[in-house]
Amino acid sequence: MADIVKPFWKQKTLSQMNTGEWESICDGCGKCCLHKLQDDDTEEVFYTNIACRYLNHEDATCGDYANRASLVPECITLTVDELDQFHWLPNSCSYRLLAEARDLPPWHHLISGDRDAVHAAGASVCGRVVAEERVEEDDYEEHIIHWVE
Repeated sequence: MADIVKPFWKQKTLSQMNTGEWESICDGCGKCCLHKLQDDDTEEVFYTNIACRYLNHEDATCGDYANRASLVPECITLTVDELDQFHWLPNSCSYRLLAEARDLPPWHHLISGDRDAVHAAGASVCGRVVAEERVEEDDYEEHIIHWVE
């Protein structure tokens, strides 16, 4: 009987992954591209349904991924150096799941082979967000979301 080879994300920690492997962990949900609010007292992070101006609402992709950090200075670029801070990521985030030694969901493209499975499973922001230019900054609290993950 042949040995079953484990997929790379079960063989390596996030810090051991090469750039290609690291990038492939992203499930494409688009949740990290939503505006977030943080409570000054408790430091709790609240997600809103307000999308970054570069987020495509139809497929949850960034309109300028390569330049996102320079175009949007507050854009979050996940790095292995910040693994201890992944607690603020959504519970369904693949980086957070792996950082917490949990499994990827069955709809994840590395398991399903389908990049659109995240949308079909209702795990992405597609069809559930508003454009940031349509919301006054003073009204962000009214857009806090509590999506089931």
